[in-house]
Amino acid sequence: MKPIWIVDDDQSIRFVLEKALLREDLPTRSFTNTREVLAALDLAADDETQGPQVLVSDIRMPGGSGLDLLDKIKAKHPGLPVIIMTAFSDLDSAVSAFQGGAFEYLPKPFDLPRAVELIRRAVDESQREEVAEERMAAAPEMLGQAPAMQDVFRAIGRLSQSNVTVLITGESGSGKELVARALHKHSPRTNGPFVAINTAAIPKDLLESELFGHERGAFTGAQTMRRGRFEQAEGGTLFLDEIGDMPFDLQTRLLRVLSDGHFYRVGGHNSVKANVRVIAATHQDLEQRVKIGGFREDLFHRLNVIRLRLPALRERGEDVPALTRHFLQQSAKQLGVEPKRISDAALTQLATFAFPGNVRQLENICHWLTVMAPAQLVETKDLPPEVLAVVPVEAATHAPATAAAPSHLPEQIAVATPAVLTAMTEASTPSGSAGWETGLEGEAQALLEAGRNDVWDVLSKRFESRLILTALANTRGRRIEAAQKLGIGRNTITRKIQELGIE
Repeated sequence: MKPIWIVDDDQSIRFVLEKALLREDLPTRSFTNTREVLAALDLAADDETQGPQVLVSDIRMPGGSGLDLLDKIKAKHPGLPVIIMTAFSDLDSAVSAFQGGAFEYLPKPFDLPRAVELIRRAVDESQREEVAEERMAAAPEMLGQAPAMQDVFRAIGRLSQSNVTVLITGESGSGKELVARALHKHSPRTNGPFVAINTAAIPKDLLESELFGHERGAFTGAQTMRRGRFEQAEGGTLFLDEIGDMPFDLQTRLLRVLSDGHFYRVGGHNSVKANVRVIAATHQDLEQRVKIGGFREDLFHRLNVIRLRLPALRERGEDVPALTRHFLQQSAKQLGVEPKRISDAALTQLATFAFPGNVRQLENICHWLTVMAPAQLVETKDLPPEVLAVVPVEAATHAPATAAAPSHLPEQIAVATPAVLTAMTEASTPSGSAGWETGLEGEAQALLEAGRNDVWDVLSKRFESRLILTALANTRGRRIEAAQKLGIGRNTITRKIQELGIE
């Protein structure tokens, strides 16, 4: 493994961190100022194995600050986790560190085991991101490990040498156009144009001209002859999205083109031959549309030669992590910023979301996170409100007598029934005071009647944990500010967090 680089002009800090990390089998390399680090990075530019796995830097040093170093490193090595060490009086600098892309900041004087734990977490994140970047570099135009998506990939492969008409079905936002583009790319028509039109997005009066073109003078405003999408796609593929919304009279014209390969421009008298492969897509049930008279049965059978069904994102939950990392990378590239990383806990929460908007909604969420998440590492609390509002399935379906504990709390304080969960939630608002006290009394009574002899410890730890977690959520993880709002000391909140096992 590559070494942990430590940058500090204080020899004692370097010595302590070196010894602690070596005991954890983590190699180190130390520097006394930013100039040495930048020079070493330049030398390691041609050999990535010589660079750092994680960089830990003091914020104030002679010859250049840690924040300046952070800016320069992020410009050249955006994926390298950087931990900034700072005194408690440097909270403004800590905020600047996060804004500059720091993985985390380490307050001085620091607790050595906590410092090692933080560095270990940065190492894990670095290794995970390296693997993700390798996968991203080799990623195909479509991502998906779910069995349903593998079936789609196999179908695309089988159709690679065919010009047959394909009907793609699936919910809105599931990626139907992406599949259509893949079918075109891997077909004999790959060198021809790919032309897409959403038949639901164009007014009925204009759709005929959009598809088939028009002659000069065909209608008011038609001052020149215009080629339609069929002619634009000559020798290639025409993708008709949301075909189920096509007006009934236009369906007749489309059927004629599919039947004999000829059409007329609007206002024209000479037939035009169409050498085009048609791929159609819809989120609607076309069989049902046929039954109610909204879609021509003969056109349905013309389009339904090969049908590909795209699964909804909720049916392929195992693909959410890879898609999320892909979209975060994509969003960062579009906005010209450093890609955000996402924690395992945040990915777990995302996986509980039903994604009614499917892959498109996940892509939009990643755009939102790229802009709105305050730090480079996206935590659960940074997710959009609609995602955070989801109750995990295992908690929602758990037996009413025992509610599952949050993953960040130790087992010995995970005893809350729904009454206590309600109590602790309402404790954060004055209006819920009577409710939570009643719930607390009920839980205490239940534990006492069960013969427990640790009721005080169990309920007080649970209560303290919820108070601290609520305060940390309110301050976005800033411990000092959380302690001030709770009316306790800095050392007290640090000790309580360690005692209660709160992450």
